Amino acid sequence: MPKVLVSDKLSETAVQIFRDRGIDVDFMPDLGKDKEKLREVIGQYDGLAIRSATKVTAKILDAADNLKVIGRAGIGTDNIDKEAASKKGVIVMNTPFGNMITTAEHAIAMMFAVARQIPEASTSTHAGKWEKSKFMGVELTNKTLGVIGAGNIGGIVCDRAKGLKMKVIAYDPFLSQEKADKMGVEKVELEELLPRADFITLHVPATDQTRGMLSKEAIAKMKPGVRVVNCARGGLVDEDALAEALKSGHVAGAAFDVFAEEPAKENALFNLPNVVCTPHLGAATTEAQENVALQVAEQMSNYLLDGAVENALNMPSMTAEEAKVMGPWVKLAGHLGSFIGQLTDEPIKAINILYDGSVSEMNLAALNCSVVAGIMKRVNPDVNMVSAPFIAKDKGIQISTTNQDKSGAFDGYIKVSVVTDTRERSIAGTVFSDGKPRFIQIKGINIDAEIGAHMLYTTNEDVPGIIGLLGNTMGKNGVNIANFTLGRSDVGGEAIALLYVDHPIAPEVLNTLESTGMFQQVKPLEFEVA
Repeated sequence: MPKVLVSDKLSETAVQIFRDRGIDVDFMPDLGKDKEKLREVIGQYDGLAIRSATKVTAKILDAADNLKVIGRAGIGTDNIDKEAASKKGVIVMNTPFGNMITTAEHAIAMMFAVARQIPEASTSTHAGKWEKSKFMGVELTNKTLGVIGAGNIGGIVCDRAKGLKMKVIAYDPFLSQEKADKMGVEKVELEELLPRADFITLHVPATDQTRGMLSKEAIAKMKPGVRVVNCARGGLVDEDALAEALKSGHVAGAAFDVFAEEPAKENALFNLPNVVCTPHLGAATTEAQENVALQVAEQMSNYLLDGAVENALNMPSMTAEEAKVMGPWVKLAGHLGSFIGQLTDEPIKAINILYDGSVSEMNLAALNCSVVAGIMKRVNPDVNMVSAPFIAKDKGIQISTTNQDKSGAFDGYIKVSVVTDTRERSIAGTVFSDGKPRFIQIKGINIDAEIGAHMLYTTNEDVPGIIGLLGNTMGKNGVNIANFTLGRSDVGGEAIALLYVDHPIAPEVLNTLESTGMFQQVKPLEFEVA
């Protein structure tokens, strides 16, 4: 039974989801604040469910020997060392959809607040003043809203803004013209958006490409009297430059929910007229907090029980439906990689993967991870589908993928080739209708081999007596053969044998076969078939 630790405040309903799915769960909502205690106990758990209070550092991950998945109830994962998690083989999930509406509504609310100077007017009125003429606002109707980032949250903002009768222009490198037309927005480049927009709102993640995107130079290009809203991520806007533009009057107002440094105790935007600030409240509604808690519990349960990977930040996602269909193919991909990995003692320069027929239409990114993980287990037995690509990258291994329509007798197959300084080795396999993976080709030689936990692979010249030699040697040493597969390139050419045996083959048996001088290669193989 998988075991999950909930170290931050999740609702009882979310915790109950784990229990209802048959997962053992410990609910300790204050543990995340105690780093030493968390590090002490984390090794007991397969999953860790958190919000923002728990800081998952490399030190904590180093003690997480059984951890398979971290689920963040929310979008931001700055509190998780994702690189350390990836190298440890731990999937990091977030819940990007549970608070989309809440965050979009907050951006709209902030836009209203800065347009009508509501916070300042409220403070003034509470103080017993009646400064009606001081707080002259502007309407949103017929104004141009520039949306930077038209994804999930930005798309909702676009929709709400259209309902307010605003003209919406959007900059997003990933926004197609077809999607823009469907959304009813005008797709523009950033250079065009800046001088046209009366209001600008940001809805992009913080990346190397987006940090500081509204720089001093960009702010100077904005339309005089513009109002800027940021409910996305801190650091997207040069706050010092924006403060200067507010003081000069070039920018008429700003509304910020996020800041470059948080918690924000001091900031260049604080205490400026017509600047609305909130303490990162974008997702802070009762509905959103409940939604993301339920979502993270479902996602983690689906992964721990069914292998489904949803909203992962360090591994290709694979839905529960995909996992059911792809499960045998994922196993096959791992077996193909494991076969080559166990046979290859030289440093690998490249891994080439071919997907043919029906499998070429599946989630190839996930299958790639399984292939690479199988190969990398040769050098690191603890590697998995999460950590394998990072290990391969560190070693400078080039990975290429090709997919093609059905080209032979099988509805679909996978062929894996590795390249070293001295050779290229390949193996292919398929999944039969019974759901069992099988090897169908090794070194270009066609075979039909069932995959077992313990196997023996040999290569030799195609001469009489090999079958008898293998059978007699196994029999004399008490090794039971469950399956015996042969193949050859041509008469008298290169031949291979693949034996599926009940138990690991002792070294002295292997030595006996090698001492005959009849084989070029005698290699025991182990596969995880459970």
